[in-house]
Amino acid sequence: MKKLSVILYVVLSLAIIGLYFLHFTGSNKNFKNEMSGAIPGAPVEGIAYVNIDTVIFNFDMFFDRRNDLMSKQKSAEAELNSKGSQYEKGARDYQDKVNKGLITRATAAQMEQSLGQQQQELVSLRDKLQANLMEEEQVMNRQILEYITNFLEENRSEYNYRYILGKSFGSVVLYSDTSLDITQKVLSAINKKYLAEKK
Repeated sequence: MKKLSVILYVVLSLAIIGLYFLHFTGSNKNFKNEMSGAIPGAPVEGIAYVNIDTVIFNFDMFFDRRNDLMSKQKSAEAELNSKGSQYEKGARDYQDKVNKGLITRATAAQMEQSLGQQQQELVSLRDKLQANLMEEEQVMNRQILEYITNFLEENRSEYNYRYILGKSFGSVVLYSDTSLDITQKVLSAINKKYLAEKK
């Protein structure tokens, strides 16, 4: 009985070892067959990349939206400067009257309280305008990226790529072969489409 269990143990061990070798040597052959078609250094089929920074900073839509944003920024600065000038004039007037003794302490306290409130409103307005401009800039950037992405999806049959990566400074794409670069092709096409839509 003991010999039978030893023999069965040996047979099972040999079978497991045999299956192990068959399994891994078989998939190794398949792996080698798959890799034999790949040429070292050749571009990967179905993949391209676009330099996002180049596209965005040369895209006519970016310039139009940025100009709109700049005019809003100038308008916000003008409003802030106007209210700032009013506050400064009120502060000078208050200081002048206090120095000359032209107002009572009660009136001076009221003027001081009013100036403090004006100052708080000015800071609040500045923060609000800055937040609005930052939000508008983020929305602008998202709109531009969405435009580019939609364009690539709509024209995927023309580009015939399975993946188009976005490369920019600090992105996850650290290196790319220049033969995969379709930046100029995409840039000229989206500018052409955007100008046609703008007309």
